[in-house]
Amino acid sequence: MENQILSIVAGGVACWTAAFILARNMFPKRSLEFCNRLVSTLHAILGVTLASLTVADWRRPVSPVAADSSPRQMQTLAVSLSYMIYDLGCCMFERRVDMANAVHHLVSIVGIGAGLAYQKCGTEMVAALWVTEISSPFLHLRELLKELGYRDTQFNFAADIAFAAIFSFARMGCGPYLTYVVLAANNPLIIKAMGLGLQLVSAFWFYKIVRMVRYKVTKWTSTSTSATKKAI
Repeated sequence: MENQILSIVAGGVACWTAAFILARNMFPKRSLEFCNRLVSTLHAILGVTLASLTVADWRRPVSPVAADSSPRQMQTLAVSLSYMIYDLGCCMFERRVDMANAVHHLVSIVGIGAGLAYQKCGTEMVAALWVTEISSPFLHLRELLKELGYRDTQFNFAADIAFAAIFSFARMGCGPYLTYVVLAANNPLIIKAMGLGLQLVSAFWFYKIVRMVRYKVTKWTSTSTSATKKAI
């Protein structure tokens, strides 16, 4: 099983890199960030799908806790670990790593790596993957739309609101409960630290998202009011 996981991680890094190169060839006039966000969107959709498929009982999705990881859970986590390694390298290459993003990547890489090494906590870690990635497609859609020329449009505004709503539900609704479950269970200390670290980063991003939404709503309301007055 260990050799299979290592193969998945190594093969995954190669596949994500190949997907990025393919995106660059398909969209040569677009930025590196644009192409990377396409790959990131693919990972988010794949990650949420694989995480959902590991849930045996949706009435108790975070159960059992502190248990041995199933082969499917470990494979799902290995795929996500390979993406995190690729994305950290891609961000460093583009020189766009900020502190919060760096902490998120490092915590995820160390935490998932530890979980795979212990072969435990698969339920909690797959749940964390679902919580962290469910809003990612809308996060990337916002930025993709801007580069495609749809900044300050109704479509972009809708993507902003959808991202903020899903992020808030997942990270600040499900996230604290999942963090409590991880901390309360008999998990290795490094897994508990990862869970707490991810929640702290999520809280910081939530603060920034609230400010973004306030700005967007105020700007959109002002624009709509001005347009109405001109029409009258």
